[in-house]
Amino acid sequence: MNRNDTTARIAHVFSGTFMHSTPRSAVEILHSCVLGVDDKGKIAFIENHQDVVSLSEKWGFETSDIKQLGQYEFLMPGMIDTHIHASQYSYTGTALDLPLLEWLNTYTFPVEAKYKDLDFANNVYTKVVRRTLKNGTTTACYFATIHTEASLLLGELADRFGQRALVGKVCMDCNSAVPHYKENPSECKEETDRFIKELLKKEYLNVKPVVTPRFAPSCSSSLLSELGEIAKNNKLHVQSHISENKEEVELVKTLFPGCKSYTDVYLKHNLLTDRTVMAHGCHLTDEELKIFRETGSAISHCPNSNISICSGMLNVRNVLNHEVKLGLGTDVAGGYSPSMLDAMRRTLDTSKALTILDPQHKTLSFEEVFRLATLGGSEALSLDDQTGNFVVGKDFDALRVNVCVPDGPIDLFPGEAPKVILEKFLNLGDDRNITEVYVAGRQVVPFPDK
Repeated sequence: MNRNDTTARIAHVFSGTFMHSTPRSAVEILHSCVLGVDDKGKIAFIENHQDVVSLSEKWGFETSDIKQLGQYEFLMPGMIDTHIHASQYSYTGTALDLPLLEWLNTYTFPVEAKYKDLDFANNVYTKVVRRTLKNGTTTACYFATIHTEASLLLGELADRFGQRALVGKVCMDCNSAVPHYKENPSECKEETDRFIKELLKKEYLNVKPVVTPRFAPSCSSSLLSELGEIAKNNKLHVQSHISENKEEVELVKTLFPGCKSYTDVYLKHNLLTDRTVMAHGCHLTDEELKIFRETGSAISHCPNSNISICSGMLNVRNVLNHEVKLGLGTDVAGGYSPSMLDAMRRTLDTSKALTILDPQHKTLSFEEVFRLATLGGSEALSLDDQTGNFVVGKDFDALRVNVCVPDGPIDLFPGEAPKVILEKFLNLGDDRNITEVYVAGRQVVPFPDK
């Protein structure tokens, strides 16, 4: 792309070190480069710094406008949370003493029922969007609740703060211990249709609806079929849960005796597509993973939640060997941290635990996990044509990272190479090190005063 074939002007120019992933390299480090972002939020160029004068003439920017990254600063792609329950954020860090099905009925459903109150919803949803952005989540795939108005509010807040988001109104018509926290199938279809129509009518640039059956045990077969049709007719993403814990897997066998597996339930209801992301998958068989690959469906690995409520440990290496798309998720509030840095760390911990159990298991590297949190997440959400790494023409979703902030959590020592600095940030860093956040070229952190 050059200035002769576009009307876009340059809005931002950065000079320094850039780190991202490509299909061929888990971590690619671009030294002494210049990156330009046009006024449509797209990456216009990435070139060697020695060409900066000719670039300024070609693209019409002043060299004085260049944002120079410091010695211990770098830009990386924004992180992508492929599974997070915005509605559970109010009790994050608590209520981690029960297994999944008891946990849902004891803690989750009673809290989610409160979102009929829009003041309550506004308070929690504002905080979760701000918190995740501060922690570097530029894209979030959100579960809301069964309430249409509150789910629309979550979409409005994501747009207002500038986060890229898929927002799902939860659909469930059975097996809730809270009688008033479910819908009948016809009501659920009508409200899901209204939610999709209303959210699309807003024409938010980076916030879209996602069809959201909570999970097979809370949905009748007729509802699942309706949702499959809605997703197909509107060409929408689908999100749900699968094979999170063993008790749940056995329950699904009882509820859907005509299906060969948990995966087969979603397959028969037309919910496995190349825009589907299923959370957890701890207990999927190799046969089920083959179906995921064949349909183009993705898995969201949520290691904090998997361990915190004792659900299981996903063998990510096996999933990748089956060539199934996979991203990472925080799974707030089953996961106690809203930070994707934590999701990366727990992914490595789980992989190492699997190696302890089986020395033949090939442990994931931090480079591979970095890719899963960025490019892998964009692939899992079928957004990799828009975001996930620094490629000309993609949206500029990025974090400016400074590993040497005053009173920060990282100590540096002489001679440490950029990849060492990246590894230290991934293992030791926090939101203090994320000094700026950009989504589609718009700086969204630090937050504006208003």
